[in-house]
Amino acid sequence: MSRPMVTVRVARWSAEHPWRAIGAWIVFVALCIGIGGAVGTKSADFDDDAKGEMAVYQKMVDDAGFKRPATENVLITARAGALDQGVAATVAGEVRQRMSGLKEVGEVSAPMPSPKGTATLVSVDMAGDPETADERLQPLLDATAAVQAAHPDLRVEQVGGESLSKALSATLGDDFSKAELISLPVTLIIMLVAFGAVIAAGIPVLLALSAVGSAIGLSSLVSQLLPASDNTSSMILLIGMAVGVDYSLFYVRREREERAKGRTHLDAVEIAAATSGHAIVVSGIAVVVAMAGMFIADNLIFSSMAVGAILVVLVAVIGSITVLPAMLAKLGRWVDKPRVPLVWRLTARSQGEPRVWKAVLRPSLRRPGATLLVSGLALIALAIPAFSMNLNSPGTADLPRSIPIMQSYDRMTEAFPSTGAVHAIGVRAPADKVTQTEAAVAALEDRIKADPAFAHERQPEVNRSPDGRVFLIGAPIPVPATSPEADASLTWLRTVALPQTIGTVAGAEFAVSGQTAGENDFIDQMTTSLPWVITIVLVLTFLIMTWTFRAPIIALSSIALNMLSAGAAYGVLVLVFQNHWAEGLLGFTSTGGIVAWLPLMLFVVLFGLSMDYHVFVVSRIREARQGGLDNRAAVARGITSSAGVVTSAAIVMVGVFSIFGTLSTIDMKQMGVGLATAILLDATIIRAVVLPSLMAVLGERNWWTPRFLRRRDEDVPSAAEETRVLEPIH
Repeated sequence: MSRPMVTVRVARWSAEHPWRAIGAWIVFVALCIGIGGAVGTKSADFDDDAKGEMAVYQKMVDDAGFKRPATENVLITARAGALDQGVAATVAGEVRQRMSGLKEVGEVSAPMPSPKGTATLVSVDMAGDPETADERLQPLLDATAAVQAAHPDLRVEQVGGESLSKALSATLGDDFSKAELISLPVTLIIMLVAFGAVIAAGIPVLLALSAVGSAIGLSSLVSQLLPASDNTSSMILLIGMAVGVDYSLFYVRREREERAKGRTHLDAVEIAAATSGHAIVVSGIAVVVAMAGMFIADNLIFSSMAVGAILVVLVAVIGSITVLPAMLAKLGRWVDKPRVPLVWRLTARSQGEPRVWKAVLRPSLRRPGATLLVSGLALIALAIPAFSMNLNSPGTADLPRSIPIMQSYDRMTEAFPSTGAVHAIGVRAPADKVTQTEAAVAALEDRIKADPAFAHERQPEVNRSPDGRVFLIGAPIPVPATSPEADASLTWLRTVALPQTIGTVAGAEFAVSGQTAGENDFIDQMTTSLPWVITIVLVLTFLIMTWTFRAPIIALSSIALNMLSAGAAYGVLVLVFQNHWAEGLLGFTSTGGIVAWLPLMLFVVLFGLSMDYHVFVVSRIREARQGGLDNRAAVARGITSSAGVVTSAAIVMVGVFSIFGTLSTIDMKQMGVGLATAILLDATIIRAVVLPSLMAVLGERNWWTPRFLRRRDEDVPSAAEETRVLEPIH
């Protein structure tokens, strides 16, 4: 008799010592949450993620000791009609008086009327280190609010980098709470429909929540080494609710299925561990490998999201193979109590042969070639718009205008229209060639002044460090930072002007920063990283699937199907978000493109999550084939027997992801819609049509195994085999 696999041995111990397993899990979750909360989360700032020329420029600024104060602006406008300039000047004087009396404030500018006389602006430089300005912001907000309260007929509003950051952080926190509050009842309702019993429905939700809480605590610890981004918690919730519920769903449904065949509840737990438990471990490894692909981008946002996703998946896998068997063994048949009368009868009836799914599969198995061709072409057609995808770097245009401070920001930019953006140029002179570098900087200024792409009415501004070695040059352009003209002037600076001036001084360094440079560099980084991420994830997924099923054709098929669903999801994203027809439906304003980080993130998340039920479905197909059925019969048996759990898992994922499509920021909307679309296509067209028709066309070639992969002890036992080789634990 062969030795039971690890998942079976772990399940056996948990079933024999349920209170120890449950107690250990509770202690683990409590420690993760408690220690993580005590340590706190270290958030990333700009310096943590500067790359390329942006990093070189920032280092020059830091080394030279340039400290530009954090600046806030107080905008005064009329609520209706024309602004009385005399009244505005009086109110501006009150603002200056209140701000000047604060220890958190350095300098306060004189009131500046707008060109059209519709507004007055007072700029306030904050005192102290700009890196910690957010800690000293509240007194300024209170002063502005006091002036506003004294003049209700006017708008007196504060807009600046710190106040924008504070407001947006609050909005993102509210969004996270909203997603959490909505996702819980939605998931619980889906589980009630899937199981028809309250306890059985609550177990997956409980495990998912404990995995999310533990992962958030662990991510706080990891953030001390790798700072977290604003999206880390959202990623943990998104992935944790999806995989946590799915893993429990796979396990509990298999355990119930075996009990329905007459097994004792302890034997049913072991068989579930050998089949669904094994599939959960394989799926978890596949998800972790896919999520690790985000590290390849060498971007802090992706790295922090990868850490969060990997942590929550690992915790969910551990919980599924340890505490879940313990809970099922301890509850026994109580897991099916209390029953929801009508729903229970429907779920009990669905334990038999599902007629609907047999009907859905009939065309794929009777005419597999034609079905594969039609469904494949439909998905390819849906993916075609993806080739016209435009990538946008995240910016103020992506932020929802429902946030009050964004309305204030728009009023400020309308009243004080920018005459263009500024390229920030940094130059560092070698210690022995300061004079030559100074002459090169003067030559660069002359070339900028002579070029028509730059704003002649605004001369380049040059600041020099106290030691004279670092020059910071502001080169204004008369166009928006995101325009093609701005991109062209950036390219000219980097490839022509700087190399022909500063570049002639041996040892001199130069770099161009600013909004245009940052957006171009970020998009270039994403487009360069994506092919590498796709390649590495595909190779590793192929190796995992080949090793798991001992069938390279199955592994290649899995990759091809996931690529189809990813391409179709990209196409839908372009159709929805690069156009305007869905703006009212989803509550956004189209920016004409897709946020640059989304294609990469969408690919790895989709590839990981779709492996959840792909591994589960293919495992059931292989199990049926090992039971003696031919290829087509095994495909039909595997898909119909797993249809209920796969459908429920997909509905949970689509439901959770759709909630993110209702959040405030357009990047979260795009992520939610993209993932929900991909999973919906994956669970319907891919699994019910393309997969069975492809496996029917390939026939026995699906299961071809190279000689070096043939081992006797690596196959997952079927349920029948388990009853022969497993010793009862009761």
